[in-house]
Amino acid sequence: MTGTARTGNSASPASSRRLDPRHLPLLVTLALFLAMAVTGGLLYPGFLTPQVFLNLLIDNAFLCVAAVGATFVILTGGIDLSVGAVIAFTTVLLAMLVQGSGWHPLAAIPVVLALGCAFGAAMGLLIQRYRLQPFVVTLAGMFLARGAATLLSVDSIGIDHPFYTTMSYVRIPLGFGGLSIGAVLALLVVAAGIWIAHATRFGRTVYAIGGSETSARLMGLPVDSTLVGVYALSGFCSALAGVIYTFYMLSGYSQHALGLELDAIAAVVIGGTVLAGGTGYVAGTLIGVLILGLIQTMIVFDGTLSSWWTRIAIGLLLFVFCVLQRLFDLRRRRIER
Repeated sequence: MTGTARTGNSASPASSRRLDPRHLPLLVTLALFLAMAVTGGLLYPGFLTPQVFLNLLIDNAFLCVAAVGATFVILTGGIDLSVGAVIAFTTVLLAMLVQGSGWHPLAAIPVVLALGCAFGAAMGLLIQRYRLQPFVVTLAGMFLARGAATLLSVDSIGIDHPFYTTMSYVRIPLGFGGLSIGAVLALLVVAAGIWIAHATRFGRTVYAIGGSETSARLMGLPVDSTLVGVYALSGFCSALAGVIYTFYMLSGYSQHALGLELDAIAAVVIGGTVLAGGTGYVAGTLIGVLILGLIQTMIVFDGTLSSWWTRIAIGLLLFVFCVLQRLFDLRRRRIER
């Protein structure tokens, strides 16, 4: 007994200096991004220009916003498959309100954001109240939102309101390039997500639920309201992503964002968030989104590869990161013993 205690005391300084295993997935994601950027710079002239990297965020701003909402859902151990459909519904409804009914965008945008938040909260309430599987509930939500978007209009609706054209083409100068309004909104959402996750009771409860919902209840944390809240947050982020999508595409269409929910989940996982919940970072999700954008950019710079190689590369990365997550989890458990 004494020997064991002495060994534990002598190991404590080393263990305090040891890297927290929970940070390993995030560090691997960051290392991958840097390695891909360096590889692109070596292979393709002009790849490392600042605007190329700013375009990663400009072209994927809507995905970034949706992925932030998905991060909170996955941190609780849940999943949201309705993301892409909510984005499509938002674009169609916005286009109809602005183009068909003559609403000013500043009046229509709060309406669609509120609807997205309410839709997510309704799914969260079903999951929490009736203990339904998130996969099934959000799959039903995906069909419902996509069907509602198609019911509103089967055709693409162009948006030519002066507010929209201004928001679409304006660039905020940074000295070494420019960012779109959508990209700036995405960065603000990421910053807000980081603050919510690490500086609020809501965020701490999200991590606790992902670690063990039973333990979180025993600690007296507001588990039920938080579960509803994360799906409401995901619905809000999906609707906001839909708004940014209309800035990007200047149209509303029921087939917009097909499969984007899978891209969001991929970005979250590649960003280091564990699908089982309890471990992950919103900042990692941002890097995951940039990695997906970097894959597309490298294929464009190459010019000889089919765009389907993007999906192949993403699939391989997901396999690798799922295996790494499992290995990191086993390593962490051995250390804790």
